[in-house]
Amino acid sequence: MPIKEADLERIRELPFLKAAGEDTFRRLIQGAFLQRFPASTTLLTEGDSVDFLYILLGGSVELSGTWNDKETILALLGPLSTFILAAVVLDAQALMSAATRDRSDILMISGETLRREMREDAGFGFAVSQELAGCYRGLVRSIKSQKLRGGIERLANYLITQQVRQGDVETITLPHEKRVLASLLGMTPENLSRAFANLADYGVVVNGPLVTISRPVVLSRLAKPDALIDNHAPDAMRGRGKAMFEAWPNQPQQMTV
Repeated sequence: MPIKEADLERIRELPFLKAAGEDTFRRLIQGAFLQRFPASTTLLTEGDSVDFLYILLGGSVELSGTWNDKETILALLGPLSTFILAAVVLDAQALMSAATRDRSDILMISGETLRREMREDAGFGFAVSQELAGCYRGLVRSIKSQKLRGGIERLANYLITQQVRQGDVETITLPHEKRVLASLLGMTPENLSRAFANLADYGVVVNGPLVTISRPVVLSRLAKPDALIDNHAPDAMRGRGKAMFEAWPNQPQQMTV
């Protein structure tokens, strides 16, 4: 597929590409190509060598990992997202698999070209390191949530995050089916069902994909959002677990592993 000027303008707004010089950006795009993949297409499998940085322009991508006949969903990405950046920079094997969930438009930038331009364009190289650092911090947040919170607390914070993202409405729509949500939260579907049932005492009513949060202050007291873990918690709440909070802006989606 030809790369449209409008798509180039969108891509150029990604922070690490915005920092690239004009010549650097031109060389990155010169060897790139845009492809439309059908739903359920495997883009790469964990253990594969990584030849390209992927930029998702349209559709959605599922990132997953396996071990000992077990599989888990690591992330679900929508536009505008990048993934597998760390493996590209290190010229290393992929630590996760990627597959399209819907028909998806994906721009693929040569890994070899990206590494060369990082060495030659200091501003671009520094911007890539900032991107990786931001993703590392996101991973630390995720690990802290998994290790320090029980399932019901993780679910409560997830619901609060979705409420923030959907405009602080009382009734939110779960963006994923509950099987997928359970995997993202590090829970079994059965444990997720029990966690939803327990949240009824905190004003949470579930009706299929619709979740009504009628007592947000009470739910927040349970969740104890923390700015050192949660993107929806402001700096003023750092480590304090206050009940009331303001929304942080949504973070860009990216997976670097």
